[in-house]
Amino acid sequence: MSGERLQSGERAQEFLRGFARRRAPRVVPVPGGFGVLDDRYAASYDDNKLVVWHGEDPRAVLAAAEEVLGARGHRMVCVLDDRLGREFAPAFAAAGYRHEENVLMAYRGDPPRVPHAEELSLAVLLPVLRETWRETLPDAGDEVVEQLARRAETRLRGAGRVGFRGVRSSGGEIAARADLYVHDGVAQIEDLVTAVPHRGRGHARALMLSLLAEATAAAGLVFLVADAGDWPREFYARLGFAEIGRTHDFVRA
Repeated sequence: MSGERLQSGERAQEFLRGFARRRAPRVVPVPGGFGVLDDRYAASYDDNKLVVWHGEDPRAVLAAAEEVLGARGHRMVCVLDDRLGREFAPAFAAAGYRHEENVLMAYRGDPPRVPHAEELSLAVLLPVLRETWRETLPDAGDEVVEQLARRAETRLRGAGRVGFRGVRSSGGEIAARADLYVHDGVAQIEDLVTAVPHRGRGHARALMLSLLAEATAAAGLVFLVADAGDWPREFYARLGFAEIGRTHDFVRA
């Protein structure tokens, strides 16, 4: 791994650790990292999880997950170090956890010269999030859907600058949306979603170019997290993103 790629990967991991800490009402130490808890959104995996990046004993982390997340209906451990995640995988699999591998990708292209995307207020965004979660989890009750939508409010504390962005269809509906977080010279693009009726029409690409124009003007490093086994990573590569590292999520319902 080149020195520049290694440094970018470390900065992205540091950003993810800081974002998780800043948005959480409660942070508790655990072996190799910390746990975050938010009782208001108990159904949210992302708001109630362990974040680990050092240490050598997966048994200690598994025990901490049981202790810290014992009142939750789920377990989630995010391992930000690639080597550690691979070493932990057998122990977590034996404990019934599903393993999800993610790719950290940094933008290496030129800053696009396009207008910035529309800024979406929470009042505009929340109905869209509710609809998305109802489509994603058709069996979930209204309380769970509301929790999953409302957790967007916690992201506002995660970075010095947080914005929700979107592009609209010709009919005025929000066709694609995403988050932009900027803190200490690093920017993350997160949660890019295109509404089902508007897919395949270039809305995601238009939004990404707008986000990149805004992010590259504000930060020296612009990155995102992509599923290692899913097609969007190829889409991001065509836009100018390159892999700088990997992280691992271990999840048990």
